[in-house]
Order: sequence, then structure tokens, then C-alpha cells
Amino acid sequence: MGVMKRFEQRLEGIVNGTFAKVFKSEVQPVEIAGALQRECDNNATIWNRERTVVPNDFIVELSTPDYDRLSPYSGQLGDELSSMVRDYAKQQRYTFMGSIKVHLEKAEDLDTGLYRVRSRTLASSSSQAPAPQSPQAGPPPGGAPRSAPSGYPPPPAGAPPMPSSAPSYAPGTSSPMPQAETRRWIEINGNRHQISRATLVLGRSTEADVRIDDPGVSRRHCEIRTGNPPSVQDLGSTNGIVVDGQHTTRATLRDGSRIVVGSTTIIYRQAEG
Repeated sequence: MGVMKRFEQRLEGIVNGTFAKVFKSEVQPVEIAGALQRECDNNATIWNRERTVVPNDFIVELSTPDYDRLSPYSGQLGDELSSMVRDYAKQQRYTFMGSIKVHLEKAEDLDTGLYRVRSRTLASSSSQAPAPQSPQAGPPPGGAPRSAPSGYPPPPAGAPPMPSSAPSYAPGTSSPMPQAETRRWIEINGNRHQISRATLVLGRSTEADVRIDDPGVSRRHCEIRTGNPPSVQDLGSTNGIVVDGQHTTRATLRDGSRIVVGSTTIIYRQAEG
């Protein structure tokens, strides 16, 4: 049984009790669970072939209405979400530097139904208060950018140094495996558009790399960048972008990420080979 399915079943077991009101919220606990999984994937750091470290301290920012609905149950919901992260990490062979904690916070700049996840790697030996380190998505257009702390807590004694880049190794050998080429494309209304350059501009203008005929889309609305990791960047559009349910100006992309511009949904895809 999958991690998300087990999480849903645990919540269903108490839906008629404490969580009955929670499920009336615009933001569903399952949505938050999916965002925490993405936060782990996006911030996984390979220390060596045997250890990949992911954040263990998470802050889920909610709009005022959603926070007011969920905060009375934050203790139980936080425990369930922490358990889900632990199960997901075990499945993905991720490790933590400390205990897993999930906190809810109110964000005045978010509208009902939108949320934002921030995280940091917090060592067990550290006594400092949790402080968000890496935002999964930036603030909505017009909101002030949030600054992040300058660095993570120091690794525990004896921990191996973090490499700037970590190669993959062939099983049973110490020789790096050849890197497979990554194919990238987007799907819009059933049409596929290959990404064959470092940036791909999307917009209503005929000068855009991919033209989107949608009155809610700006002439140069956003661009997809094929870096490591790949990302999407708003180009000062009128209506902004929504990535995987979060209104943002910039976000990391993964296979299956959904980008909404105007009333058009763009699905980002990538595959090896």
C-alpha cells in the first residue's frame, strides 16, 4: 500500500471525530501531505552513496480562513503529517538529521485555498528555534519576498562532507555511471511541445516560443528553465502563475508539475533516455 493511501486511511479513521471539520477546509490535509513529499524531493542532498539527507522541520503557511479551520487540530494533524513524511522517507531511502516536525502558520498574503511550504534541516543537538530555510515556492505577486537564514546548522560530528555534486555509481563498482540524457516537454490541451533549449518562453505574443491563445495570459507570461533543477519563472505577468496549487513567482518543477496561466493548464514532463 502506498504512503499517501495509508495517510488517507488514517485520516478516514477519525474523520467522524476530530477531523470532521478539517475536511471542510479549502485546503485538504492530503494536499499538504503531497506538498511535503515534494519538499523532501526538491531539497534532498546526497552525502554519499549510502546517505541522502532531507529536511526534517517543516512550516506550512496557510491563509487566515484555512489556518483558523485547521489550527485547533494542528497537534493531531502535525503528528499524522510527520508520520507520513517518515514513511515516505523510508520508501525513498532518505535520512534525517533530527526528529520530524510539522508546524502550521498563518500567512496574511495567501488567499483561501492557497498554501506554501518551507523547510530546513535541523540537527537534534541544536537548541535554536525552528527557522524556515528553503521555500518551496515564492510569495504571490505583489507580496514581499521572504528572506531565508544564511545556512543550515552544522552537521553532526563524524558526518561526511557534502559534495558539490554526487555522481551515480554502477551497482557493485566504484565507477560513475554515464549520465542519461533527460528529455523535457510540456503538454497543453493535449498538444506536446518539446523543450530543446535552456529557456522556453510561454505567452500570448507571436514572439513567444510557445504561444498560448488565452486572454488571461500576458504577451510574455513565464519561462521554463532547464537547469538543475528545472524551474518556471514568472516574467512580470498580469495574472501570475500557479504551480501545483500554489500561487508563486518562481517554482522548481518535477515530472507532472501543473502550471496554470490564465485559464490554461500546462503539464511539465521529463524522462531519462
